[in-house]
Amino acid sequence: MMVGIVGKPNTGKSTFFSAATLAPAEIGSYPFTTIKPNRGVGYVRTPCVCKEFNVKDNPVNSVCLNGVRLIPVELIDCAGLVPGAWQGRGLGNQFLDEIRKADALIHIVDASGGTDLEGRSCKPGEHDPLEDVHFLEKELTMWLANILKRDWMKMARTAEAESKDISVMLEERLSGLSIKKNHILEALRKTGLNADKPTSWSEDEFLNFIDNLRRISKPMLIVANKIDIPTAEENLERLKEAGYIVVPCCAEAELALRRAAEKKLIEYTPGDCSFKILKREQLSESQLNALEKIRERILLKYGSTGVQDAINKAFFKLLNMITVYPVEDVEHLSDHKGRVLPDAYLVPYGTTARQLAFMIHTELGESFIYAVEARGKKRVGEDYVLKDRDVISIVSAKKRA
Repeated sequence: MMVGIVGKPNTGKSTFFSAATLAPAEIGSYPFTTIKPNRGVGYVRTPCVCKEFNVKDNPVNSVCLNGVRLIPVELIDCAGLVPGAWQGRGLGNQFLDEIRKADALIHIVDASGGTDLEGRSCKPGEHDPLEDVHFLEKELTMWLANILKRDWMKMARTAEAESKDISVMLEERLSGLSIKKNHILEALRKTGLNADKPTSWSEDEFLNFIDNLRRISKPMLIVANKIDIPTAEENLERLKEAGYIVVPCCAEAELALRRAAEKKLIEYTPGDCSFKILKREQLSESQLNALEKIRERILLKYGSTGVQDAINKAFFKLLNMITVYPVEDVEHLSDHKGRVLPDAYLVPYGTTARQLAFMIHTELGESFIYAVEARGKKRVGEDYVLKDRDVISIVSAKKRA
């Protein structure tokens, strides 16, 4: 699963990306700082089961810090979008194509209202960030409609003439955009359109279908960035009242904390509500003051900087993922090398034991016999639906041999 970071220029997208990944990204207070997409690895944060089982784990595919498991995920920082992007304005089509394979979107909004619709700086409070949300939703919907409209009528007529399932045809046509049949069926259900007569859909009905398909296949949360600027607080409430999933955020603060932690100046785990200064003598007075401002104005007030919260919500709430821990030896919770709880997998809610086996290795899925759930030490079948934080061992014909 991949999450795209989107928004207009100059809202702090690249700062958010750098804070989330500690990957180098050009950061500037002017439009189109980012031209090519930046790809990087961020982490979702979840309580590790090592504490519950009272074991010392040996993570391989992830990290465990004092009982907090950090699981790597892919993030892509897309270049800023401006009104008319779907028509090619500001290299818009090129930028939109970068998020084809994104399964969910994190929309970075300047909550202070200090950048206009084009991404130019203005006085904080002069611009309404709700306009940014509405404009980006329209851009994405029109981009998707434009892709589909090229051969829509031909597809619709073929579906009717040959009694083909329009949802199957749409899935084939949109396969490169991470849009699946279940997304299409849900959009058809929500709009109440006649799937047997797609040629009868009006232009407005077609666009309504596309808009719903976009919301379902590319779910989005709003990051209300620059929350430390006074004008942002009122806008944060307005964004929430409009019905969006909103995370208050100060990406600059998170970047400062992660860089300080990387240099061992402070003790800080992404998503923490505080930090501990380790090397006060190596910090200047201005640096110490800056850290205390972050503590007082961001962490104590909002509980975190919002960066980690946004990533967690994208994967756990928008994409409905759960965490599972596959092991080989259910007694020692280890793999064949004796490493305890080596891997943590993010899987969609509803994943079965056999599907997990296929995710681990094709041969394991094909030779699946049964699985063992570690907490109850009970044997479960291939259709067992995994629960969040399950520790599970797969028994296969190959392993038996």
